[in-house]
Amino acid sequence: MFTKNVADGIHRIENAYVNVYLVEDGDKVAIIDSGLPAIWPELKSALSEIGADDGHVSHLALTHAHFDHLGVAAKVQAEYNVPVLVHRSDAFIAAHPYRYKHEKPRFMYPIRYPKAVPMLFAMAKAGALQVKGLDDMRYLDMGKADYLPGNPEIIHTPGHTAGHAILHFPERDAVICGDALVTLNPYTGKRGPHIVAGAATEDSKAALESLDLIAATGASTLLPGHGDPWTGGAEAAVRMAKSNGPS
Repeated sequence: MFTKNVADGIHRIENAYVNVYLVEDGDKVAIIDSGLPAIWPELKSALSEIGADDGHVSHLALTHAHFDHLGVAAKVQAEYNVPVLVHRSDAFIAAHPYRYKHEKPRFMYPIRYPKAVPMLFAMAKAGALQVKGLDDMRYLDMGKADYLPGNPEIIHTPGHTAGHAILHFPERDAVICGDALVTLNPYTGKRGPHIVAGAATEDSKAALESLDLIAATGASTLLPGHGDPWTGGAEAAVRMAKSNGPS
């Protein structure tokens, strides 16, 4: 599903409960996260719909390197000849997508949270077990990123992974927050602002602390890695996520 302008000049592609964002700035487009392998035709179609041919795509930036956000990164890199940017602390995961730390074992989650089972099946069907690692990547510098379309501020928000980062677009009053804060927890099926379950989160305590960095942006719109955009303000979303706690 492709939705234009979930924030000013930022478009959302949703496939198998995973979001990818396109950020337009003049004749340049950045892809933020790259979903699962099945998103490829939708990504190509969305780029075509906004008039972005091969020469318009400038970067692929990853909020973090889990397999469901790394999906077609290698393909994007080869097809568009663009750099893939990731925080240096997630470089190992980017090269080895299935070797990452998580607090809790996964096998009990489908039993405890049956509402999540259709989501997990959809992700598996979309290629969750077929993601290729990256051999070539560049590191995402923190702070103002004038080289990226939209001129975001990159903020390190560790917890979900050691190298998780969010992209704050002050001029567009929006934050692409990856899995630092989601409105759909794919391991529990719960909706509303949450941190992701311990089945996929490295350090829930750090993840909860990083929520303060999201609140500090003061952004009206949050664009999560899973679930619908949140338009009720960053501070309210963070309060709810903290109240919901880890799972």
